[in-house]
Amino acid sequence: MAAKNSGRGLSSSAGLVTYYDADDRKAFHIKPTVVLVVAGVVGVVIYLLNLFI
Repeated sequence: MAAKNSGRGLSSSAGLVTYYDADDRKAFHIKPTVVLVVAGVVGVVIYLLNLFI
């Protein structure tokens, strides 16, 4: 008879990583809006550099 599953599901058997500490208060958190604004500013700077160079 097959051994009982530990309850972790298919992801653990496939070698996928599950992150349980997403709500850790010690972790470094960045708001999604900050990421979008920084990406937009970097995109505009690169576009302007391509125009002038």
